[in-house]
Amino acid sequence: MDELQQARCIPCEGGVAPANAAEIAGYLSQISGWQVAEVDGVKRLTKIFALRNFVCALAFTNQVGALAEQEGHHPALLTEWGKVTVTWWTHSIGGLHKNDFVMAYKTDEAFQQASGAR
Repeated sequence: MDELQQARCIPCEGGVAPANAAEIAGYLSQISGWQVAEVDGVKRLTKIFALRNFVCALAFTNQVGALAEQEGHHPALLTEWGKVTVTWWTHSIGGLHKNDFVMAYKTDEAFQQASGAR
């Protein structure tokens, strides 16, 4: 079973190193369609989710927001007609942490459950 499937977010107050290249590669192998991009020197994990219309996109955005609140880890969300862009990174360390990949996995699960996702 994939490591990310069983994991929960752990509090990250900073003071830990961001994930290294080997860790990032290992975590990426457990999620599909996510890309690592660097913005302003900070690595971020991002994915665009296609939905039927704005109503479905907004519902999915709210679902991801509720998940973020539950886990205490919050993404950047861009909601548009027929798509939602979700971007995870850990602000306190200025990069990627295992938590970001856990939340990407959970975001994918939420998308599978979203009404109108397909």
